[in-house]
Amino acid sequence: MRFLIPLLFGVLGCAVLAGLGIWQLQRLDQKEALLADLEARIAAAPGPLPLAPDPVDDRYRPVAVTGDPADMPLRVLVSQKAKGAGYRIISPIELPDGRVIMVDLGIVPTSAPDTPLPPGPYEVTGNLHWPDEVDGFTPAPDGTLWFARDVPAMAATLGTEPVLVIARTVSPDIPPTPLPVGVEGIPNNHLGYAIQWFGLAAVWLGMTAFLLWRIRRRTL
Repeated sequence: MRFLIPLLFGVLGCAVLAGLGIWQLQRLDQKEALLADLEARIAAAPGPLPLAPDPVDDRYRPVAVTGDPADMPLRVLVSQKAKGAGYRIISPIELPDGRVIMVDLGIVPTSAPDTPLPPGPYEVTGNLHWPDEVDGFTPAPDGTLWFARDVPAMAATLGTEPVLVIARTVSPDIPPTPLPVGVEGIPNNHLGYAIQWFGLAAVWLGMTAFLLWRIRRRTL
């Protein structure tokens, strides 16, 4: 009995921790499948812009649009790893049918934020997106300078549909360098979590073995 309770407690705890590790490996498989599906969706052949894009069903949908830039674009301050800060250029684009949407044309250096856009028309291929970048710490816009992409708010400011195309290619070449959507920013930490849970299971097992050894020594 002196050994039984610590042994049961140790086996149960180790089993729970190892089970959490296995669950994280299962989540890893699910996340990798999801990311593969997203990559295939993003890279698919572009099609026409839907009449009423849906923020859920049409997220990442590849589209091709042609139109003329209109009015003053917005600048969104961003930081690129190993490259530093820059401005995303969000411009209204008037399509041939009269619709006006927004296009994220890409990034320009902070040293050249006011470089005028050349006249259109632009042929843009890219992906529909509704980025979720605004939180309680995001500063309010300062004129044309924004600190996060907020599609409904930007659309209200620019007088466009709440539709944003993230450019993958733009013809003709213009100063912004496209920053196409990808899966790089989607977290996938399940392998790390699995290693942590398996590590804790190993520690728990070791502590159980040490406790049983101590109990055995006291009984000798």
